[in-house]
Amino acid sequence: MKLKNIIAALLLLLLTTGASAQGITFLPEGATFSQAVEFAQRDGRKIFLDCYTSWCGPCKMMARDIFPQKEVGDFMNPQFVCIKIDMEKGEGPELMKRLDITAFPTFIIFSSDGKEIGRWMGGSDAATFIQKVRANSAGSSSASMDERFANGERDPEFLSGYLQTLGAKFKRVQANEVAEALLNGKAETFASDEYLRKVFMSYLRNPFHPAFIYTAKNPEPLSEVLGKEMVANKLQSVWTSYPRTLIVERGDTVVMDEGKWQSLLSLMDECDVADRERIRLTTLLAYAEKRADWAAYVGYLKEYYANKNLDINDLELCKLCKPVAETCTDTSIRSELKPILQDRLAKLRSGEREPLRKIGNMTLSGSMDKAMEMLIEKL
Repeated sequence: MKLKNIIAALLLLLLTTGASAQGITFLPEGATFSQAVEFAQRDGRKIFLDCYTSWCGPCKMMARDIFPQKEVGDFMNPQFVCIKIDMEKGEGPELMKRLDITAFPTFIIFSSDGKEIGRWMGGSDAATFIQKVRANSAGSSSASMDERFANGERDPEFLSGYLQTLGAKFKRVQANEVAEALLNGKAETFASDEYLRKVFMSYLRNPFHPAFIYTAKNPEPLSEVLGKEMVANKLQSVWTSYPRTLIVERGDTVVMDEGKWQSLLSLMDECDVADRERIRLTTLLAYAEKRADWAAYVGYLKEYYANKNLDINDLELCKLCKPVAETCTDTSIRSELKPILQDRLAKLRSGEREPLRKIGNMTLSGSMDKAMEMLIEKL
């Protein structure tokens, strides 16, 4: 018997022998979603997927207090193949992107062949959890709408209902696609339509869409209705969040869509985005950190710090130095950050620079001097 078949048989044995145990019987850690589909197809059960992270408080509460309860297990085990996947490990990052997961915990019900039936988010008590499983297993979900949209249906009334459903389920990627469809051909006129304004402000996340480009170049029509600050915040949100979607984790590798990245930089130049350089450098820093390319990371950080037009605040500087101090093992690379922190510390203590006291409406309990000293010692 092949090793793959042996592992599958053992997983199935664990799954079936644990069905009467107290609480939910999950597939063993390391099981994949495709294995869950394989088991579900064997006996016609649906699939329950718990999308969690190690740092999520409600995720821990559900695992500790709710899933082990007998009433929950008695309800779930006969009906579902249950699997938990950390969205930051193994196949988690790819699955998180494919399933458009943006909050934790997210719970998803699939048919036995792996098609999504329903989803919901957040922790709850046992009775509410069971109620939500029932409600999201009934087939009254967006699955049929997904199919209609994929097949090309673009009736405005359908799109509006579909968008409302996607928004309620926090499916931001799909919601953006529907928003694009609703705004197509209306780049110069949508600002006069109350509903389309809401679609643009709440759901559009693609800077390459004509409605976004037009508004970036001509914010006045929308600003006259919503105010300059609200429109400026929306534009800034899209410019800063979109680049992270171009960084993709595939197993143990991290890649960036270089073509779209260069096109985005050109578009920001075309639209005269004031924060273009900060966005460029913070994106490259995030990319280098995910690849653990600390030489590149430190290079970008030095460039960022040297640019007087960008002015990294004390807290951000400490946050950017921390991954190197905690993760990089190359002492020569680590030591390159010391002069940056020492320079900032000297300016703070000489009075050349005012210490950071507030971030937005939040008042800091103290200055960042001590944090900088600790980082310098680590480096």
